[in-house]
Amino acid sequence: MELHKKRFSPAMWTTLMVFMIIVWCAFSLTGYAAEKKKDLPERAIIVYPEYTGVVIDEGEEVSIDLIVKNGGKHEETINLKVTQIPKGWKAWIKTYSYRVTGVHVESDSSKTLTFRAEPGKEVGPGTYIFKILAETKDRKFKISRAITVNVKSKAKEKKSRGVSITTSYPVLRGPTDAKFEFSIEVENKLDKDAVFSLTAKAPTNWDVNFKPAYEDKFISSVRLKADQSQSVAVEVKPFPLAEPGKYPITVKVSSPDAEGEAELSVILTGTYKMEVGTPNGLLSLNTQKGKKANLSIYVKNTGSAPLNNIQFLSFKPENWKVTFKPERIENLPPDQLKQVEVSVTPAEQALVGDYSVTLNVDAGKVTKNLELRVTVRASTVWGWIGIGIIVFVLLGLVILFVRLGRR
Repeated sequence: MELHKKRFSPAMWTTLMVFMIIVWCAFSLTGYAAEKKKDLPERAIIVYPEYTGVVIDEGEEVSIDLIVKNGGKHEETINLKVTQIPKGWKAWIKTYSYRVTGVHVESDSSKTLTFRAEPGKEVGPGTYIFKILAETKDRKFKISRAITVNVKSKAKEKKSRGVSITTSYPVLRGPTDAKFEFSIEVENKLDKDAVFSLTAKAPTNWDVNFKPAYEDKFISSVRLKADQSQSVAVEVKPFPLAEPGKYPITVKVSSPDAEGEAELSVILTGTYKMEVGTPNGLLSLNTQKGKKANLSIYVKNTGSAPLNNIQFLSFKPENWKVTFKPERIENLPPDQLKQVEVSVTPAEQALVGDYSVTLNVDAGKVTKNLELRVTVRASTVWGWIGIGIIVFVLLGLVILFVRLGRR
Protein backbone atom coordinates (compact mmCIF):
# COMPACT_ATOMS: atom_id res chain seq x y z
CA MET A 1 0.00 0.00 0.00
CA GLU A 2 1.39 3.36 -1.07
CA LEU A 3 1.57 6.01 1.60
CA HIS A 4 0.60 9.46 0.31
CA LYS A 5 2.04 12.46 2.09
CA LYS A 6 -0.47 15.22 2.83
CA ARG A 7 0.78 18.58 1.71
CA PHE A 8 -0.43 22.08 2.80
CA SER A 9 -1.63 24.34 0.08
CA PRO A 10 -0.44 28.04 -0.05
CA ALA A 11 -3.87 29.19 1.18
CA MET A 12 -3.60 26.96 4.22
CA TRP A 13 -0.10 28.28 4.97
CA THR A 14 -1.40 31.87 4.79
CA THR A 15 -4.28 31.13 7.14
CA LEU A 16 -1.91 29.48 9.61
CA MET A 17 0.45 32.45 9.58
CA VAL A 18 -2.38 34.92 10.20
CA PHE A 19 -3.65 32.83 13.08
CA MET A 20 -0.21 32.74 14.67
CA ILE A 21 0.16 36.54 14.31
CA ILE A 22 -3.24 37.11 15.97
CA VAL A 23 -2.30 34.81 18.86
CA TRP A 24 1.03 36.59 19.28
CA CYS A 25 -0.65 40.04 19.26
CA ALA A 26 -3.21 38.89 21.80
CA PHE A 27 -0.53 37.66 24.17
CA SER A 28 1.48 40.82 23.59
CA LEU A 29 -1.46 43.15 24.28
CA THR A 30 -2.39 41.17 27.37
CA GLY A 31 1.14 41.46 28.61
CA TYR A 32 1.22 45.17 27.76
CA ALA A 33 -2.06 45.77 29.57
CA ALA A 34 -0.81 43.87 32.59
CA GLU A 35 2.44 45.82 32.49
CA LYS A 36 0.58 49.11 32.14
CA LYS A 37 -1.76 48.24 34.97
CA LYS A 38 1.25 47.81 37.25
CA ASP A 39 2.07 51.52 36.69
CA LEU A 40 -1.39 52.73 37.79
CA PRO A 41 -1.98 54.01 41.33
CA GLU A 42 -4.01 51.86 43.63
CA ARG A 43 -7.00 54.20 43.47
CA ALA A 44 -7.70 57.40 41.54
CA ILE A 45 -10.87 59.02 40.26
CA ILE A 46 -11.20 61.94 37.85
CA VAL A 47 -14.45 63.80 37.13
CA TYR A 48 -14.66 66.85 34.86
CA PRO A 49 -17.24 68.63 32.68
CA GLU A 50 -16.49 69.02 28.99
CA TYR A 51 -17.06 72.79 29.37
CA THR A 52 -16.50 74.61 32.66
CA GLY A 53 -18.23 77.79 31.46
CA VAL A 54 -21.02 78.43 28.94
CA VAL A 55 -23.08 81.42 27.70
CA ILE A 56 -26.80 80.98 27.02
CA ASP A 57 -29.89 83.11 26.34
CA GLU A 58 -32.64 83.69 28.84
CA GLY A 59 -34.87 80.61 29.13
CA GLU A 60 -32.38 78.18 27.56
CA GLU A 61 -31.43 74.89 29.22
CA VAL A 62 -27.86 73.70 29.81
CA SER A 63 -26.59 70.30 28.66
CA ILE A 64 -22.89 69.45 29.18
CA ASP A 65 -21.06 66.10 28.98
CA LEU A 66 -19.63 64.94 32.31
CA ILE A 67 -16.68 62.56 32.06
CA VAL A 68 -16.13 60.13 34.97
CA LYS A 69 -12.78 58.28 34.87
CA ASN A 70 -11.27 55.58 37.07
CA GLY A 71 -7.49 55.93 36.94
CA GLY A 72 -6.71 53.27 39.55
CA LYS A 73 -5.94 49.54 39.44
CA HIS A 74 -9.32 48.46 40.76
CA GLU A 75 -12.89 49.00 39.64
CA GLU A 76 -14.80 51.72 41.49
CA THR A 77 -18.37 52.75 42.19
CA ILE A 78 -18.49 56.54 42.08
CA ASN A 79 -21.41 58.48 43.59
CA LEU A 80 -22.36 61.79 41.95
CA LYS A 81 -24.34 64.73 43.29
CA VAL A 82 -25.03 68.37 42.35
CA THR A 83 -24.22 70.11 45.64
CA GLN A 84 -24.77 73.74 44.62
CA ILE A 85 -27.77 74.87 42.57
CA PRO A 86 -28.51 78.62 42.16
CA LYS A 87 -31.91 79.91 43.18
CA GLY A 88 -34.56 79.43 40.50
CA TRP A 89 -32.71 76.58 38.76
CA LYS A 90 -33.14 72.81 38.63
CA ALA A 91 -30.04 70.65 37.96
CA TRP A 92 -29.25 66.93 37.77
CA ILE A 93 -26.96 64.31 36.22
CA LYS A 94 -28.41 61.83 33.74
CA THR A 95 -27.82 59.28 31.02
CA TYR A 96 -29.82 59.12 27.83
CA SER A 97 -32.90 57.85 29.63
CA TYR A 98 -32.79 58.48 33.37
CA ARG A 99 -31.15 60.41 36.19
CA VAL A 100 -27.93 59.12 37.74
CA THR A 101 -26.67 59.23 41.33
CA GLY A 102 -23.78 56.80 40.88
CA VAL A 103 -21.82 54.97 38.19
CA HIS A 104 -19.60 51.84 38.13
CA VAL A 105 -16.32 52.33 36.25
CA GLU A 106 -13.76 49.63 35.45
CA SER A 107 -10.05 50.15 36.08
CA ASP A 108 -8.35 52.56 33.66
CA SER A 109 -11.59 53.37 31.85
CA SER A 110 -14.16 56.16 31.75
CA LYS A 111 -17.86 56.78 31.24
CA THR A 112 -19.66 59.84 29.92
CA LEU A 113 -22.77 61.21 31.56
CA THR A 114 -24.71 64.45 31.06
CA PHE A 115 -25.10 67.44 33.36
CA ARG A 116 -28.46 69.17 32.83
CA ALA A 117 -29.69 72.49 34.25
CA GLU A 118 -33.09 74.08 33.68
CA PRO A 119 -33.83 77.74 34.58
CA GLY A 120 -37.12 78.91 36.04
CA LYS A 121 -39.15 81.78 34.61
CA GLU A 122 -37.77 84.18 37.21
CA VAL A 123 -34.12 83.56 36.21
CA GLY A 124 -32.78 86.65 34.44
CA PRO A 125 -29.44 87.70 32.94
CA GLY A 126 -26.46 87.07 35.21
CA THR A 127 -23.77 84.60 36.26
CA TYR A 128 -24.74 81.32 37.94
CA ILE A 129 -22.37 78.73 39.47
CA PHE A 130 -23.16 75.02 39.88
CA LYS A 131 -21.00 72.57 41.86
CA ILE A 132 -20.73 68.78 41.35
CA LEU A 133 -19.34 66.37 43.96
CA ALA A 134 -17.99 62.92 43.02
CA GLU A 135 -16.82 60.42 45.68
CA THR A 136 -16.05 56.71 45.94
CA LYS A 137 -18.49 54.40 47.63
CA ASP A 138 -16.33 54.24 50.77
CA ARG A 139 -15.98 58.08 50.69
CA LYS A 140 -12.19 57.91 50.87
CA PHE A 141 -11.72 59.69 47.57
CA LYS A 142 -13.74 62.70 46.46
CA ILE A 143 -13.47 65.49 43.93
CA SER A 144 -15.51 68.69 43.33
CA ARG A 145 -16.02 70.55 40.06
CA ALA A 146 -17.76 73.86 39.19
CA ILE A 147 -19.68 74.91 36.08
CA THR A 148 -20.32 78.60 35.37
CA VAL A 149 -23.38 79.59 33.34
CA ASN A 150 -23.67 83.15 32.00
CA VAL A 151 -27.21 84.10 31.01
CA LYS A 152 -27.65 87.05 28.66
CA SER A 153 -30.73 88.94 27.61
CA LYS A 154 -32.63 87.65 24.60
CA ALA A 155 -33.04 91.18 23.28
CA LYS A 156 -29.29 91.58 22.82
CA GLU A 157 -29.08 88.46 20.71
CA LYS A 158 -32.16 89.39 18.74
CA LYS A 159 -30.57 92.59 17.55
CA SER A 160 -28.33 90.80 15.08
CA ARG A 161 -30.93 88.34 13.76
CA GLY A 162 -31.51 88.78 10.05
CA VAL A 163 -30.56 92.44 9.85
CA SER A 164 -27.41 94.44 10.53
CA ILE A 165 -27.34 98.09 11.64
CA THR A 166 -24.07 100.02 11.71
CA THR A 167 -23.14 103.66 12.21
CA SER A 168 -19.80 105.44 12.16
CA TYR A 169 -20.85 108.15 14.64
CA PRO A 170 -23.17 106.78 17.35
CA VAL A 171 -22.67 109.81 19.65
CA LEU A 172 -23.32 113.43 18.65
CA ARG A 173 -22.83 116.54 20.79
CA GLY A 174 -24.30 120.02 20.55
CA PRO A 175 -26.63 122.67 22.00
CA THR A 176 -30.18 121.86 23.04
CA ASP A 177 -31.75 123.97 20.30
CA ALA A 178 -29.81 122.21 17.51
CA LYS A 179 -30.91 119.38 15.22
CA PHE A 180 -28.87 116.18 15.22
CA GLU A 181 -28.63 113.86 12.22
CA PHE A 182 -27.22 110.35 12.46
CA SER A 183 -26.42 108.14 9.48
CA ILE A 184 -27.07 104.40 9.85
CA GLU A 185 -26.46 101.58 7.39
CA VAL A 186 -29.23 98.94 7.28
CA GLU A 187 -28.29 95.59 5.71
CA ASN A 188 -30.74 92.78 4.91
CA LYS A 189 -29.09 89.49 5.93
CA LEU A 190 -32.06 87.36 4.96
CA ASP A 191 -32.07 85.22 1.82
CA LYS A 192 -35.14 87.04 0.49
CA ASP A 193 -36.50 90.53 -0.07
CA ALA A 194 -38.08 92.20 2.95
CA VAL A 195 -39.74 95.42 4.08
CA PHE A 196 -38.25 96.74 7.33
CA SER A 197 -40.17 99.15 9.56
CA LEU A 198 -38.25 101.96 11.24
CA THR A 199 -39.06 103.04 14.80
CA ALA A 200 -37.20 104.85 17.57
CA LYS A 201 -37.38 105.08 21.34
CA ALA A 202 -36.34 108.54 22.55
CA PRO A 203 -36.79 110.69 25.68
CA THR A 204 -40.20 112.25 26.29
CA ASN A 205 -41.08 115.19 24.01
CA TRP A 206 -38.18 114.51 21.66
CA ASP A 207 -38.84 114.32 17.93
CA VAL A 208 -37.19 111.54 15.85
CA ASN A 209 -37.71 111.07 12.11
CA PHE A 210 -36.18 108.86 9.40
CA LYS A 211 -35.13 110.08 5.97
CA PRO A 212 -33.45 108.52 2.94
CA ALA A 213 -29.84 109.63 2.58
CA TYR A 214 -29.59 113.06 0.89
CA GLU A 215 -33.38 113.51 0.76
CA ASP A 216 -35.73 115.65 2.87
CA LYS A 217 -38.84 113.47 2.90
CA PHE A 218 -39.70 111.42 5.99
CA ILE A 219 -40.09 107.62 5.80
CA SER A 220 -41.29 104.89 8.18
CA SER A 221 -40.02 101.79 6.33
CA VAL A 222 -37.46 100.65 3.78
CA ARG A 223 -37.55 97.80 1.24
CA LEU A 224 -34.32 95.82 0.82
CA LYS A 225 -33.42 92.93 -1.42
CA ALA A 226 -31.50 89.95 -0.04
CA ASP A 227 -27.99 90.98 1.06
CA GLN A 228 -28.70 94.61 0.09
CA SER A 229 -27.88 97.58 2.31
CA GLN A 230 -29.08 101.18 2.36
CA SER A 231 -28.16 104.36 4.24
CA VAL A 232 -30.87 105.96 6.36
CA ALA A 233 -30.65 109.34 8.10
CA VAL A 234 -32.03 109.63 11.64
CA GLU A 235 -33.02 113.22 12.45
CA VAL A 236 -33.31 114.03 16.15
CA LYS A 237 -34.74 117.24 17.60
CA PRO A 238 -34.41 117.54 21.41
CA PHE A 239 -37.07 118.94 23.70
CA PRO A 240 -36.33 122.70 23.99
CA LEU A 241 -36.37 122.57 27.80
CA ALA A 242 -34.15 119.48 28.10
CA GLU A 243 -31.36 119.83 30.63
CA PRO A 244 -27.71 119.42 29.58
CA GLY A 245 -26.62 115.76 29.69
CA LYS A 246 -26.40 112.51 27.74
CA TYR A 247 -29.59 111.04 26.29
CA PRO A 248 -29.92 107.54 24.74
CA ILE A 249 -31.93 106.88 21.57
CA THR A 250 -32.73 103.32 20.44
CA VAL A 251 -33.38 102.79 16.74
CA LYS A 252 -35.27 99.60 15.86
CA VAL A 253 -35.40 98.01 12.39
CA SER A 254 -37.76 95.06 12.09
CA SER A 255 -39.63 92.77 9.71
CA PRO A 256 -41.65 89.58 10.37
CA ASP A 257 -38.45 87.51 10.01
CA ALA A 258 -35.74 89.81 11.38
CA GLU A 259 -35.12 92.45 13.98
CA GLY A 260 -32.20 94.70 14.84
CA GLU A 261 -31.42 97.62 17.12
CA ALA A 262 -28.81 100.37 17.26
CA GLU A 263 -27.95 102.47 20.30
CA LEU A 264 -27.39 106.17 19.59
CA SER A 265 -26.63 108.99 22.03
CA VAL A 266 -27.05 112.76 22.05
CA ILE A 267 -24.99 114.87 24.43
CA LEU A 268 -26.70 118.20 25.08
CA THR A 269 -24.48 121.07 26.16
CA GLY A 270 -27.48 123.34 26.80
CA THR A 271 -28.68 126.43 24.92
CA TYR A 272 -26.43 129.40 24.28
CA LYS A 273 -28.45 132.61 24.53
CA MET A 274 -27.45 136.08 25.59
CA GLU A 275 -29.18 139.41 26.12
CA VAL A 276 -27.35 142.72 25.87
CA GLY A 277 -28.84 146.18 26.61
CA THR A 278 -28.76 149.30 28.76
CA PRO A 279 -30.47 149.61 32.15
CA ASN A 280 -32.77 152.43 30.97
CA GLY A 281 -33.22 151.12 27.43
CA LEU A 282 -31.65 154.23 25.84
CA LEU A 283 -29.05 153.70 23.12
CA SER A 284 -27.97 157.32 22.69
CA LEU A 285 -25.07 159.26 24.13
CA ASN A 286 -24.09 162.96 24.12
CA THR A 287 -20.50 164.12 24.26
CA GLN A 288 -17.97 166.59 22.90
CA LYS A 289 -14.96 166.06 20.72
CA GLY A 290 -12.03 164.79 22.73
CA LYS A 291 -14.21 164.37 25.81
CA LYS A 292 -15.02 161.00 27.40
CA ALA A 293 -18.64 159.93 27.80
CA ASN A 294 -19.69 156.95 29.91
CA LEU A 295 -22.49 154.42 29.40
CA SER A 296 -23.53 151.31 31.36
CA ILE A 297 -24.60 148.14 29.56
CA TYR A 298 -25.57 144.73 30.92
CA VAL A 299 -24.86 141.21 29.67
CA LYS A 300 -27.34 138.49 30.72
CA ASN A 301 -27.10 134.74 30.11
CA THR A 302 -30.62 133.70 29.07
CA GLY A 303 -29.63 130.16 27.98
CA SER A 304 -29.18 126.92 29.92
CA ALA A 305 -25.42 126.56 29.39
CA PRO A 306 -22.71 128.75 30.94
CA LEU A 307 -21.05 131.37 28.77
CA ASN A 308 -17.26 131.52 28.98
CA ASN A 309 -14.64 134.06 27.93
CA ILE A 310 -17.04 136.83 26.87
CA GLN A 311 -15.08 139.47 24.96
CA PHE A 312 -15.98 143.02 23.88
CA LEU A 313 -15.19 144.71 20.59
CA SER A 314 -16.24 148.01 19.04
CA PHE A 315 -16.77 149.37 15.54
CA LYS A 316 -16.26 153.13 15.69
CA PRO A 317 -15.26 156.15 13.56
CA GLU A 318 -11.56 156.69 12.85
CA ASN A 319 -9.44 157.93 15.77
CA TRP A 320 -12.25 157.39 18.27
CA LYS A 321 -11.57 155.47 21.46
CA VAL A 322 -13.89 152.96 23.14
CA THR A 323 -12.96 151.10 26.34
CA PHE A 324 -14.74 148.46 28.45
CA LYS A 325 -14.52 147.81 32.16
CA PRO A 326 -14.09 144.89 32.76
CA GLU A 327 -12.37 144.09 29.48
CA ARG A 328 -13.88 140.58 29.41
CA ILE A 329 -16.07 138.25 31.49
CA GLU A 330 -14.49 134.89 32.34
CA ASN A 331 -17.69 133.02 33.15
CA LEU A 332 -21.38 133.85 33.19
CA PRO A 333 -23.69 131.11 34.57
CA PRO A 334 -27.29 130.73 33.31
CA ASP A 335 -29.73 133.44 34.50
CA GLN A 336 -26.83 135.58 35.73
CA LEU A 337 -26.28 139.24 34.76
CA LYS A 338 -23.17 141.42 34.81
CA GLN A 339 -22.79 145.14 34.25
CA VAL A 340 -20.10 146.60 32.03
CA GLU A 341 -19.00 150.26 31.92
CA VAL A 342 -18.34 151.64 28.44
CA SER A 343 -16.36 154.82 27.76
CA VAL A 344 -16.60 156.55 24.38
CA THR A 345 -14.16 159.31 23.44
CA PRO A 346 -14.63 161.10 20.07
CA ALA A 347 -11.58 162.23 18.13
CA GLU A 348 -10.26 165.76 18.61
CA GLN A 349 -11.06 166.47 14.96
CA ALA A 350 -14.65 165.21 15.17
CA LEU A 351 -17.26 167.53 13.75
CA VAL A 352 -20.49 168.36 15.49
CA GLY A 353 -23.18 165.82 14.60
CA ASP A 354 -24.46 162.27 15.12
CA TYR A 355 -22.24 159.18 14.85
CA SER A 356 -22.83 155.45 15.04
CA VAL A 357 -20.78 153.24 17.38
CA THR A 358 -21.43 149.47 17.44
CA LEU A 359 -20.57 147.41 20.52
CA ASN A 360 -19.93 143.69 19.86
CA VAL A 361 -20.31 141.15 22.70
CA ASP A 362 -18.77 137.80 21.66
CA ALA A 363 -19.28 134.68 23.84
CA GLY A 364 -18.00 132.20 21.22
CA LYS A 365 -21.23 130.22 20.89
CA VAL A 366 -23.37 133.35 20.61
CA THR A 367 -22.71 136.96 19.59
CA LYS A 368 -24.74 140.14 20.11
CA ASN A 369 -24.35 143.69 18.74
CA LEU A 370 -25.52 146.92 20.36
CA GLU A 371 -25.65 150.02 18.15
CA LEU A 372 -25.27 153.39 19.87
CA ARG A 373 -26.01 156.86 18.51
CA VAL A 374 -23.35 159.27 19.75
CA THR A 375 -24.06 162.98 19.35
CA VAL A 376 -20.99 165.23 19.31
CA ARG A 377 -21.84 168.75 20.40
CA ALA A 378 -19.84 171.94 20.34
CA SER A 379 -17.94 173.01 23.46
CA THR A 380 -19.83 175.33 25.88
CA VAL A 381 -16.89 177.80 25.78
CA TRP A 382 -17.52 178.50 22.15
CA GLY A 383 -21.19 178.85 22.96
CA TRP A 384 -20.43 181.60 25.44
CA ILE A 385 -18.07 183.26 22.98
CA GLY A 386 -20.82 183.19 20.35
CA ILE A 387 -23.28 184.70 22.78
CA GLY A 388 -20.73 187.40 23.66
CA ILE A 389 -20.21 188.24 19.99
CA ILE A 390 -23.97 188.49 19.47
CA VAL A 391 -24.34 190.75 22.50
CA PHE A 392 -21.39 192.88 21.34
CA VAL A 393 -22.91 193.26 17.86
CA LEU A 394 -26.30 194.18 19.26
CA LEU A 395 -24.73 196.68 21.62
CA GLY A 396 -22.82 198.26 18.74
CA LEU A 397 -26.00 198.57 16.69
CA VAL A 398 -27.81 200.25 19.60
CA ILE A 399 -24.99 202.80 20.02
CA LEU A 400 -24.99 203.48 16.32
CA PHE A 401 -28.76 204.09 16.22
CA VAL A 402 -28.49 206.41 19.19
CA ARG A 403 -25.82 208.54 17.58
CA LEU A 404 -27.58 208.72 14.28
CA GLY A 405 -30.82 209.69 16.04
CA ARG A 406 -29.23 212.75 17.65
CA ARG A 407 -28.26 214.14 14.31
